[in-house]
Formats: sequence, C-alpha cells, structure tokens
Amino acid sequence: MATEAFRDLAETFEFLDDWEDRYRHVIELGKAFPPMEEALKVPATKVNGCASQVWIQPTIENGRFDFQGDSDAMIVKGLIAVLHTLYAGLPVAEVLRVDASAELARLGLTDHLSSQRSNGLRAMVERIRKVAGEAV
Repeated sequence: MATEAFRDLAETFEFLDDWEDRYRHVIELGKAFPPMEEALKVPATKVNGCASQVWIQPTIENGRFDFQGDSDAMIVKGLIAVLHTLYAGLPVAEVLRVDASAELARLGLTDHLSSQRSNGLRAMVERIRKVAGEAV
C-alpha cells in the first residue's frame, strides 16, 4: 500500500546493519528534505504531541496527497521525510488505507525511538490521516 519511494527506502534500510546506521540515514534524509517556508510555520500547521517543534502543511492536488513539513530537530525532520516517502503522491483515499505502523515497523524505527519521538510520529500520522479523511 506504500509508495514506490517507500518500498525503495525499506530496501535501503534492509542493507543497513544496525540501528546507528539507520539513525544516521534518517538524519541524512532530514538534511536533504526541503525546508518549509517560514510563513507556513504557524499554529494551524503545528503538530501537537511532539517533543520537538513540528509543522506539517498538507496539500491535495488532482486528488493526490502531498505535504511540506519541518522540525527544529534533525532526527524529527528525517522522520517527516520518511513519512513523505510513505504518503506523497498517493490518491487521497489510499492515504487512509496505509497501515503506517506496519510500514514504519519494516524500517525498525518503532523499536528504537524514545516514547516521546514515537508519540510525535503517531501525532504526525494522525494529522496526515485527518486531512486525508476530511478530503475524501
């Protein structure tokens, strides 16, 4: 159910032997992810429930889901990039069918994130699902 980009990411994670390598890769994804315009970092785009500052601005064009996102923590920005590979470009109705927990478990992220980071990741997924649900 995930995007082709996410399947590619999951394959990359299979080649990374330990969590530290995966953690570094998530940080690199965050560094490569485009910054969000400062004008979009407003209370309406802020994701509550995250230990770090997190903003997500979803967009739907031609029935397809996408979003911009940013964080003040590089690992969290990497997690935003991971979610972007999971959801970006999917038809809006398919966003709701993605089992984010199962897909993210393929990367081994859920076993190694702090409880605060895990809660923040869940909050980001909930925001994405809420916007997609309202658009269907």
